[in-house]
Amino acid sequence: MRLPSFYAAALTAAVVVYAEEASTTAPVPACTAVSSTSNGAFFDLRPDVAQQAAGKAARRSITKDYHARGYDYGKNFTINICAPVVAPVKDVVGVSKALWSNVSAYYTYKDKVYSIGSSSLDLRSRGRKLVLSYGDGSPCEPTSNKSARDQKPATGDKGKGGSSARRKSTVISFLCDRDSGSSQAAFSFVGTDPDECAYFFEARSTHACAQAEPHKRGNVGPGSVFGLIFVIAVLVYVIGGVCYNRTVAHARGWRQLPNYSLWAGIGSFVTDMFVILTSSCARFLPSRRGYRNVNQSFHNNRNSDAENRLIDQLDEEWDD
Repeated sequence: MRLPSFYAAALTAAVVVYAEEASTTAPVPACTAVSSTSNGAFFDLRPDVAQQAAGKAARRSITKDYHARGYDYGKNFTINICAPVVAPVKDVVGVSKALWSNVSAYYTYKDKVYSIGSSSLDLRSRGRKLVLSYGDGSPCEPTSNKSARDQKPATGDKGKGGSSARRKSTVISFLCDRDSGSSQAAFSFVGTDPDECAYFFEARSTHACAQAEPHKRGNVGPGSVFGLIFVIAVLVYVIGGVCYNRTVAHARGWRQLPNYSLWAGIGSFVTDMFVILTSSCARFLPSRRGYRNVNQSFHNNRNSDAENRLIDQLDEEWDD
């Protein structure tokens, strides 16, 4: 009996180690975040990402960029979440043509497009705040000649609308909003720094609310762990019972199985029930019923002929 116990302990340890490794090595999906307060909260903004879609998929997804009015700032903004803007942009100031397709937030001023951040999937949870940052936008314009002289020129941006080493960036703070009644996020412009180099937005969305983390593909979930434990228990039961019946009870053949009489009785019961149900259902088959009628009519005719011959024979003997 020690051998099965040893195997059970080894298999249980392997299950625990495998579950721990799977849960620690599985990467967090893009545009999602786990709460930094260690309360197990999970945030998933993938349903808020605007993307190009056609047909039935367009009805279930967001296909247009988000917009935020600057009001007193004098500029309006176009933004997407964790992805480049859907509507393509051209002639972005200070950004090479190869990177135009990565712009995730921008504004237009005097017929010029200024990028305030390229796409990023780095969604982070900072306390109770859910934050998404964009960087590598258009070069920041100096506010004075002194600041322009102090700043170093950016390599590769000469002739593209500026020579500043600093580039525009965006910080979006997401707030949970369950009462809006809208499936899309709502953006509002908060402000910018004095150099107009960093922009701050606030976005309200139902998907920014904390939820339970879904089961990750490749991880061992509770159901899988329970199934493995059940399989281990069955193996221990079978192997332990066989070893005991073979060595102690000196059983051979199928009688080595633990509780053989019980399982044999269950098998006989199932077999008997199958036979009973099969025979009961066979009575209602049309072919069976027709065969019975034909057979019965044949026997009736045969009996009538025998009776007639017997009567004729008795009449002949009576006449004699």
